[in-house]
Amino acid sequence: ALDAQSERDVLWIRDEFLHAKGPFPKVVVHGHSIHPTPEFMDYRIGIDTGAYATGTLTALVLQGGTRAILQTR
Repeated sequence: ALDAQSERDVLWIRDEFLHAKGPFPKVVVHGHSIHPTPEFMDYRIGIDTGAYATGTLTALVLQGGTRAILQTR
């Protein structure tokens, strides 16, 4: 839960989060960790494709059980 996280967790948990094997209680959609393509995993979806450097802006569409990616090129 957010209120159970320490300041350290909020600021420095990135590597632990990205390398966690899951499962999490919910699927987490996140950015702030650039990857060349969107990352779809059972427990997390990473959508940061580094638009400032690559020119590719990525968005995620969640509609019912459907997951789709929208991207600029």
